[in-house]
Amino acid sequence: MSGLARTDTGRAAGLGAAVIAANVVALVFTVVFARVLGATDYGSLATLMSAFIILMVPGSALQVAVAREVSASLAAGERDAGAGVRHWVTRLLLAALVVAAVAVLLRDVLAAVLNVDQEWGAAAVPVTAVLWMALSVERGALQGFQRYKLVAWSIIAEAGARLACALLLVAAGLGVTGAFVGTALSFVAVGGLLAAPLAQHLPEADGHPLRQLLRGAGGPVLALTLLFVLQEVHVIVVKHEAGGDTAGAYAVAAVAAKAIVWVAVGLGMYLLPETARRWRGGEDARPILLRTLGLVAAAAVPMVLIYAAAGEPLLRAVFGDDLTAASGALPWLGLAMALLACVYLATQFLLAMHRRGFIAALAVAASAEVIVLLAIGAHLTRIALALFAIQLATAACVLTVSLRMQAAAPES
Repeated sequence: MSGLARTDTGRAAGLGAAVIAANVVALVFTVVFARVLGATDYGSLATLMSAFIILMVPGSALQVAVAREVSASLAAGERDAGAGVRHWVTRLLLAALVVAAVAVLLRDVLAAVLNVDQEWGAAAVPVTAVLWMALSVERGALQGFQRYKLVAWSIIAEAGARLACALLLVAAGLGVTGAFVGTALSFVAVGGLLAAPLAQHLPEADGHPLRQLLRGAGGPVLALTLLFVLQEVHVIVVKHEAGGDTAGAYAVAAVAAKAIVWVAVGLGMYLLPETARRWRGGEDARPILLRTLGLVAAAAVPMVLIYAAAGEPLLRAVFGDDLTAASGALPWLGLAMALLACVYLATQFLLAMHRRGFIAALAVAASAEVIVLLAIGAHLTRIALALFAIQLATAACVLTVSLRMQAAAPES
């Protein structure tokens, strides 16, 4: 077992397992708050979370950029790998204070845009996104330093802290807003815990802020923005088109289907820095991509079979009788999200090698998803079928590009 844990598959699976564990906690979160808040209020919470997930993009892009830079610096034998990390985290925490002040002033506007009644919850969305950026910089650096086990435990700790904080705030009478703000508090708690072990790896001098970080983050920002649109925009569209209990039922089905995507996120935390390291050395990194794709397939097949055979009783048992309206859509949502998980891994693989041409395919897919879903309206199963078709075409395109890649040293 210890030998397996040191292999590419074992270390990637360890991060994937951490995300699975975090998703078990997230499922508990969904079940608890779907029952405590009711279908309509849970639909509002799901909308706040979907908006935040889209705004997670800059932070996730910074994580990609930091992991790529630190990993490449270590591979090149540079002594100042990670210089500037302290600078970035400090500035992002200060930025969170500024964003909070602006968001409070614009809370009614933000609530109207998201079509929710919770103005303070809407104001918390951009603040939570900035706190996520600070945590992402820390995690990206730890990925680059190959502290994969610490990153894995931080994912589990974040999920647990989120649930605990949300429960306390809801118990205090803060409702939907409290359930959402628990996420921000979990980022603060985990970021504080990671600070000390990360500091052990950082150079004493912090004189330059990862010089090419912002310049190199443009591709990740655009690619991940499009990925999160593909993952989340359907929940927001259903909230606008259907509303009420139907939107809440679709939201819990989407949460169940998206579990496989979060597994891919965990696998990607290993795939990206290892691909960057091998690419810098002129090695062929495609075997790592194939192994992580295999792990996604191993998780996706039983998930989709269960959703197809017992979707409605599963939703009823877990979420209650009033949240089963999307059971017919669930298997197709599962297939669509499994394909999106493959697209996510291929994206991490290509970004690690500084490739950008594939982003055009993501842009076409994201545009098509918005247009098609608005045309379909509130027909949940048709929405799921459309998502499956769009993700199938996207996966075929991006995976073809990835598997055609040859080992190549970076330009000097």
